[in-house]
Amino acid sequence: MSIERIVIVGTGHAGTQLAASLRQDGYAGAIALIGDETDLPYHKPPLSKAFLKGGEAELQLLRPEEFYVKNRVELMLGRRVAAIGPAEHRVALDDGSTIAYDRLVLATGARPRLPALPGIDLGGVVALRNRADGLMLRAATVGAEDVVVIGGGFIGMELAATFAALGRKVTVIEAAPRILGRAVAPQISEHLAASAVAAGVRLLTATTLRGLEGDQGRVSHVVTANGERIAAQVVVVGIGVLPNQELAEAAGIACANGIVVDRSFRTSHPDIFAIGDVASYEHWMAARVLRLESVQNATDQARAVAKSLLGMPADYRAVPWFWSDQGDAKLQMVGLSFDADEHVVRGESGAGSFSVFHYRAGRLLAIDSINRAADHMLGRKMLAAGFSPPPAAVRDLSVDLRALAEAALAERAAPVIAGA
Repeated sequence: MSIERIVIVGTGHAGTQLAASLRQDGYAGAIALIGDETDLPYHKPPLSKAFLKGGEAELQLLRPEEFYVKNRVELMLGRRVAAIGPAEHRVALDDGSTIAYDRLVLATGARPRLPALPGIDLGGVVALRNRADGLMLRAATVGAEDVVVIGGGFIGMELAATFAALGRKVTVIEAAPRILGRAVAPQISEHLAASAVAAGVRLLTATTLRGLEGDQGRVSHVVTANGERIAAQVVVVGIGVLPNQELAEAAGIACANGIVVDRSFRTSHPDIFAIGDVASYEHWMAARVLRLESVQNATDQARAVAKSLLGMPADYRAVPWFWSDQGDAKLQMVGLSFDADEHVVRGESGAGSFSVFHYRAGRLLAIDSINRAADHMLGRKMLAAGFSPPPAAVRDLSVDLRALAEAALAERAAPVIAGA
């Protein structure tokens, strides 16, 4: 059966890259790209940094408008898919109209998770995910002195650094014993925590909340479990996300903390695929089922599923990498450090430039780097090639890791000569 129309639901990084990759790989059929936002598809990471600092509502577009015209991508903005009919191969939109598809790709992403706290619906409480949230947050902070960030993960710490740089009094409340506890090594957490405190941020770890208090419908205080009342004219929630899987669930597609997909990103329905933050799959590196919430994961999966849709499936083995800018610290991560049993530091944390190499049974799993871009880039190459530098070499700054890796990889590639 020829594929005459591919419908993509979601105009984020994954959906937009898929439309581009389909054309790059030679697909000549119809492409419909549907999203509920009215803006042209744009980069999301700057929302927690440059966008909040700017006086204008400028967005960094993923691609200019003429890209969609030139590549015959039917861009349907401000439209919401209300239902999927797998048997009919149709999606129903919120205005009652329907669109037929031969293949459907769900790139519906995720949404911020909100804590079940009294006062969470007060004015001035924002969870940042899109431009509308960013504009709301920017407006709420005009004239505000006190900002409370609930959650010490990536988005929370990025926002804390941004608001501190804008001169606000910032408090971060994190339930875990340390910030970024599920994502990075303790040494990285300690360094970023110290940097945040030096910038004027108050950090409260191992702290839970009782609720939020308000005045005339707007938040005025955050109350901790031990009764401390912290002034807040603005509260930003950053405690993780929930996958937007409801459409798939309602259509009878298998879901479990996301839409379940196989190695080709096909769902339990053979003509429906899922990619990006919403896709739950067994990761080749982690050897477990997970979802990855990152721009890299979204774009790499989009490129891979484009080939699958066009009958060119490839073994998906992209090395995951992430980044987070927090003040003067550029945190870069590559790989997945699940089940690591050894953590080796390269560089000096006191100098503000160091990396932590994670190993399991002598095999390199991941690298977390602070202001050491060379370690990060080399790590992407080493993990892709399956090369693990000896921990002793990592500790020794006199060892040229790049040369060591290149020599080892060249030796692997050398032909075996019979009788040698």
